[in-house]
Amino acid sequence: MALIEIRNLGKEYRSGGETVAALRGVDITIQAGEFITVMGQSGSGKSTLLSVLGGMNHPTSGEVEMAGIKLYQLPGEKLADFRAENLGFVFQSFHLIPYLTALENVMLPLAIVKMKTPAKRAVARQALERVGLGGKLDRLPNQLSGGEQERVAIARAIVKNPRILLADEPTGNLDSRTSEEVMALLRELNEAGQTVVMVTHNPENGIYSHRTITLKDGKVYPSGIS
Repeated sequence: MALIEIRNLGKEYRSGGETVAALRGVDITIQAGEFITVMGQSGSGKSTLLSVLGGMNHPTSGEVEMAGIKLYQLPGEKLADFRAENLGFVFQSFHLIPYLTALENVMLPLAIVKMKTPAKRAVARQALERVGLGGKLDRLPNQLSGGEQERVAIARAIVKNPRILLADEPTGNLDSRTSEEVMALLRELNEAGQTVVMVTHNPENGIYSHRTITLKDGKVYPSGIS
């Protein structure tokens, strides 16, 4: 069974008295362990697709099934629980708390986990070691480079070992060399078994994934797989 099944997905918004279709009849199947790139021009619907996948944006029509669970049939609290247990998020803006150290930032998703503080610190340390920052646990965000801040954000996203990592333009604020380092890290995590779905506008990032899904005007184009 596929890890993610997206069937006839539609998402509409009301804007100035008009209805705008951000997604129109999207069908995508993603297997466990895949690294998928979603590409498209601005306004193609790729960020909307990621937000729907992340359980943060109810679709207008169609359904999203993850690990056999129909996401939007879950009541609000259950949906939040599913999201917390199964999904990790990496954004273009790092969203690090400026007055917390790298280790403390990575510990944030563990706040609701029933685990003693020393154990939480150990798990967060392991996540930072996985992304190559084991020597910078006590640095504040402004003491880290942009690439290092993105690595902290990735460590925070994987600290609970989610089934699926959703990345929205993870290299959008980085120079080309640092972008390559971050993409190589995402591929390394994928090779270790992490399922990754990444939205990007950069065609060069597609070489790191197994396949690319292209969106145009809210539809998969032309066949959705390249």
